[in-house]
Amino acid sequence: MSARATSIGGHGSSSSSNLRGRRRASLIWVAVTVAVVIALLYWEQIALLYVLATLGVTVLLVVVALADLDGSRRPATEPRVADDSAAIGSSIASAISPTIPDPNVSSSTARAARARRPRR
Repeated sequence: MSARATSIGGHGSSSSSNLRGRRRASLIWVAVTVAVVIALLYWEQIALLYVLATLGVTVLLVVVALADLDGSRRPATEPRVADDSAAIGSSIASAISPTIPDPNVSSSTARAARARRPRR
């Protein structure tokens, strides 16, 4: 029976059971890691704990370095989103959203300027 038929039948979906299994595996890893750390502290194996911590941080850095944080590579032909960070920092008018008010002009100053205009 496929996962689609299982979820339509009302017996749960494979994605929720898969998520539950991964969560359980993560909790088991955390529990084992905590037990090992407590055991190393109890038997005063600080040097070994230091080496394991260093290796753990190194593995974490390698995983993050190799991770595809963008999700996928964008094709070179896809237009880039305009970046107005320089315009925001230098009080240059924004090219993306001209409706954003100028931060240097407060709303009370704008109201006062309108009030001083002569009426026709």
